[in-house]
Amino acid sequence: MDETVSTSTLIQLAAEYFRRGDAGHANIVDLFTEDVEIYFPKFGIRRGKTAFFELATGLFSTLKSIAHDQKRLSYMASETNVIVEGTTQGELRNGTKWEGGKTPGGRFCSIFEFSGHLISRMYIYLDPDYGSADRDRFLWPESVTRRW
Repeated sequence: MDETVSTSTLIQLAAEYFRRGDAGHANIVDLFTEDVEIYFPKFGIRRGKTAFFELATGLFSTLKSIAHDQKRLSYMASETNVIVEGTTQGELRNGTKWEGGKTPGGRFCSIFEFSGHLISRMYIYLDPDYGSADRDRFLWPESVTRRW
């Protein structure tokens, strides 16, 4: 049976995931169970720490940099789950920059499920078209007033 962990501790662990990730620390996988379940758009659902490295390798093949706006992340916790909503900013390898809240790309929502002090499930929801290259799928005209 899993140990009971306070929701504030779970939030701290989720925040640590973003700190380690933005710093590029390989020990980020120490936050995961061995059989962690991971979802990312166009990557699908995969299991294990190796899957996380494969996700990161694929992602960073197109990204020059990425950072989460850690001061403005919104955390919501219940029992063994933490939901995090926020924005990222960064640059693609082709030089295109984005900043969530100012450009179409960059907003995300991640859902973490914990087993004790370790992440056992992480689903990341976002549009992976950070640079808005897929203009054909913008279904509303540019003349429409909107905020990002």
